Amino acid sequence: MKKTIAVVTGTRAEYGLLKNVCDKILKSDKLTLKLIVTGSHLSKLYGNTVDEITGDGFRIDERIDILKYESTPLGTCKMIGLAVSEFAENFEKSRPDLLLVLGDRYEIFAAGTAAAVLGIPIAHISGGDVTLGAADEFFRHSLTKMSALHFPSCEEYEKRVIAMGEEPQRVFNVGGLGDENVRNMKLRTKEELEKVINFTLRKQYFLVTYHPETAGEIDISSDIKNLFKALECFPDYKIIFTLANADAGGAFINEMINEYTSAHENTIAFASMGLLNYLSAMRDCAGVIGNSSSGIAEAPTFGVPTVNIGTRQKGRVRCASIIDCDTGFEDIETAIKKAVTPEFNSLCKQTKSPYDGGDTSGEITRIVTEFLESDLSKTIKTFYDV
Repeated sequence: MKKTIAVVTGTRAEYGLLKNVCDKILKSDKLTLKLIVTGSHLSKLYGNTVDEITGDGFRIDERIDILKYESTPLGTCKMIGLAVSEFAENFEKSRPDLLLVLGDRYEIFAAGTAAAVLGIPIAHISGGDVTLGAADEFFRHSLTKMSALHFPSCEEYEKRVIAMGEEPQRVFNVGGLGDENVRNMKLRTKEELEKVINFTLRKQYFLVTYHPETAGEIDISSDIKNLFKALECFPDYKIIFTLANADAGGAFINEMINEYTSAHENTIAFASMGLLNYLSAMRDCAGVIGNSSSGIAEAPTFGVPTVNIGTRQKGRVRCASIIDCDTGFEDIETAIKKAVTPEFNSLCKQTKSPYDGGDTSGEITRIVTEFLESDLSKTIKTFYDV
C-alpha cells in the first residue's frame, strides 16, 4: 500500500519551496500526497494565495483557517492554540504515515506539535538555521526536537542539528529548495514579466520585501520610514514591493507600503507575485532589499546583490553577495550604494551558494520513501551525544 505524506503549507514563500517536493510525491508510485493549506494562504488580506496552489493543479485535501485573531503577539498565541486543536482533529481522523513540514513558522510549529503528540513521525526541512531577529528561531528548533527525519540545507546546519542531539542517520544535508528553484525553473523574460504584472520596468529596479522583526522590541514605523527615505535616494530605479507576511506587525507594514506606493509612481506592491514572477523579477533586478530569507538563500544563486536590513536573518549562513546593515536611514542608503557598484556586482557574479545540493526535492522524496520502508521509522529516537 502507498504511504500517505501530509504536507502543510501556510505562506506563499513556503509553498514556493515545497512545490517541487509535492510534485515528486504525486509522481511516486509508493507515496500519496495529502496537502493541507492554512495560514495566510486563506486570507484575502494576504493575497488569497491558495489560488496559486490550485492554479498549479494541486488538489487541496484540507483547508484549516486559523487567522481568527489580531496581528499581535497575543493574537499569535491564540492562533497557535487554535491551530494545534484543528490539526490534531484532522490528523486523528486521517492518520497520515508521515507529516512533512518546512521551516519555522508558528502554524508549522502547531502542526508539528499535534503530530508529535499523536505519534505521527515528522520530517522537517530547513532545520538547523539560526535567525536571531525572529521568534521563529525557537519554533524551528522545537520542530527539530519533535522530528524523526531532518533535511537541513547546508553543512553547517547539518552539524547544528546533530549537535542538538539528533542521530546522524536521521539527518540529510540535501541543499536548499530555493536554490533548486533558481537553478531549474524556466523564468519569464523582463518583457514577459512587465506584461504579467502590468508595470513597466526600467533598466534598473529593486525588489523589496520587509517582514516584521518579531524578537525583541522593534519600532516598525521608524524602520519602514528609514527604508522609504533610503529608497528615495535612488530616483532612477523602479521598485517592486512584495508585502509582509502574517507575523505580528505584518499588517501594519503592509498599510505603510500600500500608502507609500499609492503616492509614488515608480513603485508597485503585491500581496504575492507568485513564485514564477517573483524569481523572474529577482533574476533581473539591481538588488534584493529588505529582510526576506530569499535574499539570503536564492539571490546569491542568481549572482544578484542583497541588502539585508536588521537582525531578522542574523545567524544564517550567507555569501559575499550579501550586505548586512542596520535599520537606520544612512546605513540602508550606504548599503544600497555599495550594492549597485560595478565592483560589487562583479563579486556577486562569482559567488557560489552554500545551499546548492543538486536534486534537493528528489532526494527528500527518495529518503522519505526509504525511511517509511525501513526499521528506522519504527525505532524510538534517542538523544545523540556529540
